Amino acid sequence: MIQTTLTPFAQKLGFPLTKQPITILQINLGKRCNLACNHCHVEAGPKRSEELNLDISFQLIELIERFPQIQTVDLTGGAPEMNYGFKLLVEAARTTGKQVIVRSNLTIYFVPGYEDIPEYCANHQLRIVASLPCYLENNVAQMRGKGVYQDSIQALQWLNRLGYGRTPELILDLVYNPALPTAEKFTLPSEQSKLERAYKEYLKQQFDIDFNQLLTITNLPIGRTKSYLQQKKLENSYLEFLEFNYNPETVSHLMCRNQLSIDYQGYIYDCDFNQMENIPARTTSGKPLMVSDLLAANNLDLIETVQTASYCYGCTAGCGSSCGGALI
Repeated sequence: MIQTTLTPFAQKLGFPLTKQPITILQINLGKRCNLACNHCHVEAGPKRSEELNLDISFQLIELIERFPQIQTVDLTGGAPEMNYGFKLLVEAARTTGKQVIVRSNLTIYFVPGYEDIPEYCANHQLRIVASLPCYLENNVAQMRGKGVYQDSIQALQWLNRLGYGRTPELILDLVYNPALPTAEKFTLPSEQSKLERAYKEYLKQQFDIDFNQLLTITNLPIGRTKSYLQQKKLENSYLEFLEFNYNPETVSHLMCRNQLSIDYQGYIYDCDFNQMENIPARTTSGKPLMVSDLLAANNLDLIETVQTASYCYGCTAGCGSSCGGALI
C-alpha cells in the first residue's frame, strides 16, 4: 500500500490533465523478447508469448491509413521486431508517409531469424531508439545481463555501417535509464545534454560509434522496477522522492497528452505506463476503449481527460521524462 503522505497526483496538478489532438500512436506489439531486463516495466521476456494477432493488425493498419493527423507510429514491446505484425505496421505507416520509431534492444539482431532487421530498418528509413542504459559495460551487465553490452556495441557498429547516426535520414537515438537504487539514495537522470556528451565521447573514442541523441528516462515504479522496489521496501520512499522533485513546468509537455498507447489486444490507454498498470481509457459509458471504437466513431480524439496515478510523478520530476527523453 502507498502511504497517505503521498499527495494524489491529480490533487497536485489542481486541474484536469486534458488530451490534445492525437499525433502519435504508440503500439505495444507484445511481450515476447529475447531479454528479461531487471528494470523492464513491461515484464517482457523469452517465456512470454502474448503478441498482436492478424485481426488487430488489420484494425491498426486501417487506423494508420485513415487518419492523416497521425504523424508518428511508435513500435514497442517486448522486442517489437519479434512480435507479430511488426513489418505489416511498418510498411503501412511508411507507405502513408508517417515516421516510424522502433524501440530496439539491439541484441535481437543476433537472434536467428532476425538478422535481416538492421537492413530492413535502413531500407524503410525507420528511426531506431535503442536501449543502452549506460555507456559502461559493468552497469549494463547488472541491468540487462552478461554479454548484452558486447552485442549492443556490435549492433551499433553494424547500424553505423548502414549509415545510422551518420546520414540525416537514418536516425539512431540511445536511451539511458538510471541504475535501480539499493537503498534510500535516489537520483534522477543526469542533465540530458551533459550525459549525451559523455556517451558520445566515450563511444566514439572506444568503439568509433556515432548516434544522434541520448534520451534520458526516469525509472517508474511499474513492472519489474515496482517489484524490485517493493522487495527492498523502497517503493513508498521512491514515490515520495519523485513527488518532492515534481516540476509543474513539465506538465504541458507530457507525452500522454497527444498520444494513444495501444496494446496487443487492441485496447487504448493514455500512455504505456497506464497500459502496464491496466488503467485503460474508457468510453463515456465506462467501457474500455478499443481500436474498433475509434474506427466506428471515425475519430481519434475521443478521450477528454488523461487518467493519472502516483507514478505520474516519475514523468514530472526534475526535467521530466517521456519516451522522447527529458521534457524540458
